[in-house]
Amino acid sequence: MKPNIFILGLICGWTAAAQAVDPAATADGFSLPQPGYVFNFPRDYGSHDDFKIEWWYITGHLFRDDGRRFGFQATFFRSAGLPVNKLLATNNADFGRDTLYLAHMALLDVSHGQFLHQQRLNRRGWDAFSSTNDLNVRNGNWALRMTDTNRQTMILNGSLGGAASFQLELRPSKPMVVFGQSSVSRKAADPTASSYYLTFPRLQATGQVVLGLETNRVAGEAWMDHEISSSQLGADQAGWDWCCLQFKDGREIMAYRMRHRDGTQDPFSTLAWVNTNNVITQLPSADFQFETVHTWKSPVSGAVYPVSVRLHTRNPFTNQPVTFLLEPLAEDQELAGRGSLAYWEGSCRIRDEHGREIGSAFLELTGYAGNMAKSLR
Repeated sequence: MKPNIFILGLICGWTAAAQAVDPAATADGFSLPQPGYVFNFPRDYGSHDDFKIEWWYITGHLFRDDGRRFGFQATFFRSAGLPVNKLLATNNADFGRDTLYLAHMALLDVSHGQFLHQQRLNRRGWDAFSSTNDLNVRNGNWALRMTDTNRQTMILNGSLGGAASFQLELRPSKPMVVFGQSSVSRKAADPTASSYYLTFPRLQATGQVVLGLETNRVAGEAWMDHEISSSQLGADQAGWDWCCLQFKDGREIMAYRMRHRDGTQDPFSTLAWVNTNNVITQLPSADFQFETVHTWKSPVSGAVYPVSVRLHTRNPFTNQPVTFLLEPLAEDQELAGRGSLAYWEGSCRIRDEHGREIGSAFLELTGYAGNMAKSLR
């Protein structure tokens, strides 16, 4: 899931009316995801400049040999000011219409309870870009690129000011999957609220985390989303709760709960299981619920987040009900910065109904620090 609220404010001040036939473009000329689209790699790992917004999102859980644990997030956003054909027609004279690149980095040192985060905003140019040929995105010295398209190996470089940095090699231990129906992931009744949703559900991560003068050799697992979109919210939606779960038995779950302004769950919410053979089973909104277990109030934004939740759903392989507890590794994992609404993006452990730890997760909570729908007008 996840466009940052700042980026959504740039791109979603309008909401197109639903149409009988899915439109090919937005009212201002940006492309929209089309059913039946056939992906072409390595090109589709890269940037799609005919779409309004795109993001490459990686989260993960890292461990030293002695068990010391870290959680990390790295997200690279691209947001276009004008469709490519209109931008070329202006001869790029209107500086305010050029492409913007936003990026977020975060690192949690679980043992010390330290959460660091930083965001950057740059225009397309020498300091920020995204390749249209393959996966190669950069914002300052933050970078994500695919170094081997056959093995799909990636290198990620991130930093948090002068306080920390990380350099990781990411290698898929399971193939990429596509969420949605017929290549399209819908987020609302409005057919423009959709994306192409590409995911590596399990990446082996190795490298180092540097904190001050301390270099920590780490290994662990990560999750990567690449979404391509021109609109994400319906007119009556206020935000979303999203999570990715990686179980020790080799399965994964991705779920997003699109929230109406009254707090109810939109019917276009969905949950998808990925089994050990990478087969996706997608469940409708009626087949899962988020239950708040514990909330945390941010001293910065004043937002109250449901940072611990129970995910109730059914196991599609046994058709039996199951419940998973997502327990945050730290309550304060809010990303708040100037120019954007705060949101909570946190590393969690997964417990089953008996309290046993059975995996790791990330939970994303947006729209709690302000009415997203109002902020997008």
